Amino acid sequence: MSHEDDRKGARTGDRIAKLLARAGVASRREVERMIEAGRIKLNGELITTPATLLESLKGVTVDDKPVGKADRTRLFAFHKPAGLLTAERDFSGRPTIYTALRNALPKDTPRLMPVGRLDMNTEGLLLLTNDGALKRAMELPSSKIERTYRARTFGDVTQEQLEELIHGVTVDGVRYGKIDANMERKTGANQWIELTLTEGKNREVRRVLEHLGLKVNRLIRTAYGPFHIGDLPRGQAIEFKKHELQPFETQLKRAGAL
Repeated sequence: MSHEDDRKGARTGDRIAKLLARAGVASRREVERMIEAGRIKLNGELITTPATLLESLKGVTVDDKPVGKADRTRLFAFHKPAGLLTAERDFSGRPTIYTALRNALPKDTPRLMPVGRLDMNTEGLLLLTNDGALKRAMELPSSKIERTYRARTFGDVTQEQLEELIHGVTVDGVRYGKIDANMERKTGANQWIELTLTEGKNREVRRVLEHLGLKVNRLIRTAYGPFHIGDLPRGQAIEFKKHELQPFETQLKRAGAL
């Protein structure tokens, strides 16, 4: 019987995908793909299922390299400029967030994963963490974490139309949940609109505003949950302090998301 069978039979410990995610190797979904690709072993034996239960990562290797001890959970804010892909690499050669992060983060920063995504032309707050479990919990729609955006738009719209979004809206067959939208200021046919939502579906803000007949010419995320971009300069990153992160982690644990 293999180590894997022993572990599964004992039904103790945590799933290897969860442990590797917490260790910052990759997200749970990415770990599952790595297992399918035969890249993860335990004491030299291939792991074949992400449901494998382990007490620790002792003896676990990824691409035949030992997995280091899990670092404490860390969370960073990055002020993403427009024109960068939220991806680790792009085979067509377009610049990614990691291109900028190499200059924005200290050299000893662990591998970081983005929490959610920002479109290439969307700027503002992008959170990054070394903890795959935290990443997943913050991305889950069931966690109902609010994201706030500011959009500069062109076209005619009224506050009354924006307020209707609180009831949700269907655009091209896709249902979007409630959005709290308010006019910040208006100059002729141009206006800044603040929107707060919890779903974060692909291109949600742009699609909803375009549905109202508006052209979005700038979109900035200013907050994700209790974390705000503040006066962080564009292209720069900063780490949240332990006392800033812990209450949020506690909240997620109480909600069963973490």
